[in-house]
Amino acid sequence: MQFDSVQLETFVAVLDEGSFDAAARRLRVTPSAVSQRIKALESRLGQVVVMRGKPARATAAGAALLRLARQVSLLELEAIAAVRGTVDAQRIPIAVNADSLNNWFLPAMLDLSRTHHARFLVHQEDEEHSAEYLRNGTVLAAVTADPRPVQGCRVVPLGKMRYLPLATPEYAERWLAGKPLSEALAEAPIVTFNEKDVLQHRLIRKVTRRRLDPPSHAIPASAPFHEAVRIGLGWGMIEDQVADPELAAGRLVEVAPGKYVDVPLYWQHWKLESGILDALTAAVLRAAEAGLRTTTRK
Repeated sequence: MQFDSVQLETFVAVLDEGSFDAAARRLRVTPSAVSQRIKALESRLGQVVVMRGKPARATAAGAALLRLARQVSLLELEAIAAVRGTVDAQRIPIAVNADSLNNWFLPAMLDLSRTHHARFLVHQEDEEHSAEYLRNGTVLAAVTADPRPVQGCRVVPLGKMRYLPLATPEYAERWLAGKPLSEALAEAPIVTFNEKDVLQHRLIRKVTRRRLDPPSHAIPASAPFHEAVRIGLGWGMIEDQVADPELAAGRLVEVAPGKYVDVPLYWQHWKLESGILDALTAAVLRAAEAGLRTTTRK
């Protein structure tokens, strides 16, 4: 079976943009044309590939097709550039966790942009869950915490992020002083990023050897998360690059001195003979070397 490249391009646009109308604007066609192309693709396959909704999502069959469509699109653009000697903008969908975006990852994007005509589509996702974006074809590459390769992907170790349990001195005096730490941590409020964020609970288990469930505030954005800890809303795990100046200034203190959680990170990307993917991987490795701890840097 051969696929129509226009239908594949439309299919990718619908999933990237989240709706038929937005895809139509991106492709500069009418929403009706987008709908007709998707219906023709589904008729050809004999299966529904797009779940209509807000946002539009790929079905299980659509996820497999999306992986193919992205690979075809990337290689097609590179082949055209090689033949014509001109370079069109290449859309590079990637998944990156919030703390990496907040610290070391953006220089890799800047690095690539200096040598390639790339446009990034960044999906922010927890490093424990970002590999799913590779499985369903949403992205070409991802920062993950999983060393096991997704089928069809290569894995490269990047280094590790170290998180320290921090609170304001006033918070520590109110919630942690005058009692054993294992007892205090059962009641002291914590700040989490979202329901996927388990760093605080990992630290609690490390200190107490128990599974505790203290009161929790969920704040799903890096800057507000850090600010919530800085004003004393709760204690939270903050990456050491952000934590060190706060500790040095005395604005924050360690909840459990000497205790921390290290999160190893990996770069997973599809196995494609692609110049731009190779260049992106090289840029990511350079940025990780500058911004992450390695096995030799304790």
